[in-house]
Amino acid sequence: MIRALLCLAVLLAIGPAATAQTRELSASGTPIDRVVAIVNDGVVLQSQLDGQIRMILERLRGQDAQLPPREVLNQQVLERLVLQEIQAQRAARLGISVSDEMLNEALRDVAVRNNVPFEQMPVVLAAQGLDYTTYREEMRREIALTMLRQRDVLGRIYVSPRELEQALQRQSQQADASTEYDVSHILLSMPESATADQAARIEALASEVHARVVAGEDFGQLALTYSQAQSALERGKLGWRQLGQLPQFIAELVATMEPGQVSRPVRTPTGFHLVRLDETRGGSGPMVVEQVNARHILLRPNEVQDDATTRQRLVTLRERILAGEDFAALASVTSEDPGSASRGGELGWSAPGTFDPKFEEVLASLEPDQISEPFRTQFGWHIVQLMGRRSHDQSDEVRRQRVFAALRESKLDEETELWLRRLRDEAYVEVLHP
Repeated sequence: MIRALLCLAVLLAIGPAATAQTRELSASGTPIDRVVAIVNDGVVLQSQLDGQIRMILERLRGQDAQLPPREVLNQQVLERLVLQEIQAQRAARLGISVSDEMLNEALRDVAVRNNVPFEQMPVVLAAQGLDYTTYREEMRREIALTMLRQRDVLGRIYVSPRELEQALQRQSQQADASTEYDVSHILLSMPESATADQAARIEALASEVHARVVAGEDFGQLALTYSQAQSALERGKLGWRQLGQLPQFIAELVATMEPGQVSRPVRTPTGFHLVRLDETRGGSGPMVVEQVNARHILLRPNEVQDDATTRQRLVTLRERILAGEDFAALASVTSEDPGSASRGGELGWSAPGTFDPKFEEVLASLEPDQISEPFRTQFGWHIVQLMGRRSHDQSDEVRRQRVFAALRESKLDEETELWLRRLRDEAYVEVLHP
């Protein structure tokens, strides 16, 4: 009775917000949609679960992949939706929101990449069986979650000078640091407070999964069934990465592996891992790169300063600079980028791939000394001034920048898993079985 009342109270509380997902009862009184999980003060609906499963099944069929048992897929997808709901609630509490302007900009990028006129996107999506309004809101949610992870995870990753020097030394000893590795991964997660018995059971399961892979079972299928990593529904695929972009324990494994080889279970703070090297590619000599020298001012929206207010503040700062005020002086007292504010906003000479794609796109459109209009990236709102361009062979400074960025990325996967596990442990979650 209590659970039923709670479900009713939650549905009444979400009211109009759930209108798009929750339908009226049929004439016979049979519910067409229902709550499948209560997550703090929110819910996951059956329609959300069914929609996600339908998309994943279509993708797997397109890959000619063996479909996992329905109950396994239900569990994997429901857990992903629960984690998304937990993150969305945290983003809302922190005042992280995605304006229509920012959303439309992201949708235009999608349209350009797919050679589709922006105005035709509703028609193109409808031809693929996708509702444009639903697609927009899903993208809005994904952008907000990306902004949250940038704030909570990437912003707190620290690369020490010693780590950087060790990575540079390892790179100098590699035959070709630009070689890329296609890697798949299975994580059997372990609670932070796991007992010795729990750890032993998880280790035994990891050994069993390893034995099944060695015996010839499909790694991707086992990832779908057992992995608790964020890549599980992608059949464990991490994608093409250089060694420096992989978590260090994975990089150390694949550097000694041949394509097709699978590691024995490896324990880390997040649990037990199995790693497979699928393929390698590339490798090239030094390249002449087009570097840019720039400085910027970053402002972040928050609970008391929305997107429009933040943008207008930057418009005012830009006008003051154009009227003669010193860019560096204003950046040092207004910019919310701790890495560059103390240097007057200067970012130094940087190679392609150093910055957010939107940031690099704006830089590419500027002439030397020109200051951009305010624009939005996942980090916040910026104005940027291009100070110069040069063609340059990869110097030690550029190499250090790339290795530093790769080290941050290499820590991102594991730190994200730990962060999600903490959020999940702190949340109230009740799965409602039929």
